Amino acid sequence: MAFLHTVLHTTIRTSVKKYLLIMSCLVAVPALLFAQTDADQAVIDSINRTFTYQTGVIALKNGMAKLTVPKGFKFLDADQSRRVLVDLWGNPADVSSSTQGMLFPEQGGPLAEQSWAFNVTYDEMGYVKDEDADEIDYNDLLKDMQEGTEEESADRVKNGYQSIALVGWASPPFYDKEHKVLHWAKEIKFGDSATVNTLNYDVRILGRKGVISLNAIAGMNELAAVKQQIPGVIGSVAFESGNKYTDFDPKLDEVAAVGIGGLVAGKVLAKVGFFALIAKFWKLILIGVAGGLSALRKLLGGKKVVDEPAGEVS
Repeated sequence: MAFLHTVLHTTIRTSVKKYLLIMSCLVAVPALLFAQTDADQAVIDSINRTFTYQTGVIALKNGMAKLTVPKGFKFLDADQSRRVLVDLWGNPADVSSSTQGMLFPEQGGPLAEQSWAFNVTYDEMGYVKDEDADEIDYNDLLKDMQEGTEEESADRVKNGYQSIALVGWASPPFYDKEHKVLHWAKEIKFGDSATVNTLNYDVRILGRKGVISLNAIAGMNELAAVKQQIPGVIGSVAFESGNKYTDFDPKLDEVAAVGIGGLVAGKVLAKVGFFALIAKFWKLILIGVAGGLSALRKLLGGKKVVDEPAGEVS
């Protein structure tokens, strides 16, 4: 996934008004990149008004779990979240299929200038055994992850994509064995031009047949704000009776191929996914960074822009 560099900014700046008239219902206008006119702001406001948020108790995955929207947040349901992820943020439809919805700060939203969000997903990977949790050396694990990222980054650069580096833990992995909750955060650097590194904060809640993930993307300068919300977010999700971790039946249920270490290790860039590499930058990118830039090609008058495979920090 590639960020649009300064070389494209001038061209985009001159085209944005024309583009808004055609694609105003499909894309986010990057507030930090362009000086907005009243007409531009009117388009953004009209898009914002199409979303309906919820508070209170939300059923997840057909009642398998519930989310009690934490104080200071609002919930966007799965259908509307897919619209954000695909239509506004330019991701392929298939990579948004697992979303259960999104949690936005109360004053935030998909087009907000200063905002971030948790994407809520469910992965029916099976029952994740946690016997290895006390034996994991996360410093050693980080080194292995960094080496793997370096190799992958070299391949990306060879293919004309932006480099990626796993800088380190923004918050080291912590597993609450009593409540079956795992959370950690990574600091990620893209290319050489980014002024603020990316924060990828992951929360995993273990259940009988799979894992609920709440993944937040922000800038490293927002680490304190995101971290402050983690306890409330963790406490907001619970599996219903019959689907809890303690309801596991070895005679009936499948066991996941990974343990706690495997959840943390995951590839820094997965084969499919969306959100993690671009969500913080929706204010800086006009369209389509996750799933290809065909719309941007049209905007730029047919100039070729190399498509970047979709990716997810996991």
